[in-house]
Amino acid sequence: MTFDTVLFSIEQGVALLSLNRPDQLNSFNTQMHGEVREALQRIRQRSDVRVLLLTAEGRGFCAGQDLSDRQVAPGAAMPDLGESIEKFYNPLVRALRDLPMPVICAVNGVAAGAGANLPLACDLVIAARSATFIQAFCKLGLVPDSGGTWTLPRLVGMARAKQLALLGDRLSAEQAEQWGLIYQCVNDEALRETALQLARHLATQPTRGLALIKRALNASFDNSFDEQLTLERDLQRLAGRTEDYREGAAAFMEKRTPTFKGH
Repeated sequence: MTFDTVLFSIEQGVALLSLNRPDQLNSFNTQMHGEVREALQRIRQRSDVRVLLLTAEGRGFCAGQDLSDRQVAPGAAMPDLGESIEKFYNPLVRALRDLPMPVICAVNGVAAGAGANLPLACDLVIAARSATFIQAFCKLGLVPDSGGTWTLPRLVGMARAKQLALLGDRLSAEQAEQWGLIYQCVNDEALRETALQLARHLATQPTRGLALIKRALNASFDNSFDEQLTLERDLQRLAGRTEDYREGAAAFMEKRTPTFKGH
């Protein structure tokens, strides 16, 4: 498959996936969904990929769904938006959340609707100072999707989650960082390089172990304390059998910098 709506490259263990419909503020249509899905499948198939950096081209990160695909003419049958969620958005956020490697999202400009919630399925979100997050669903009589009703209360608390979802207020990148919605807010001109530096660093780390950390943290919301202790035991058993653990322990004893290979 050739890509028309995304830019995709792999270099030094970092997969860079950039949404590329800038004239439409990178809103999703069926083609973009298919190309993002294909890129994520390629990442899973490549043993040399150790980090994913998701970002976008142009002046905005993502305006959510391309509404030209969802127009409802007077008297026409109403669309089944649940089918669209089940077919496109739910698989996308699951794929980002479950990818067995760190996933960084660099948010440039506006992130609205599903475009505001996709970053929250990633592990580390860096936003340009000019970026804004908007739960625009309420302006259309819709419900936050792409995991928004699950992630928002857990990240910012129920009161703030209801404020964002019911009022559709713009949330600045600086406020998002202060509320704990994102990891870091940086100056606009530093966004891409800051994200790339972080991705390149993580690509040198024991990424099998980092993937297990993701699994443990993601499971913690739904596990009891005892269930989480059991999971930690099981994942630690897996981590202790990796070559990266062998290398890390040897480097510590030999007082040298470890060379991790991600397996």
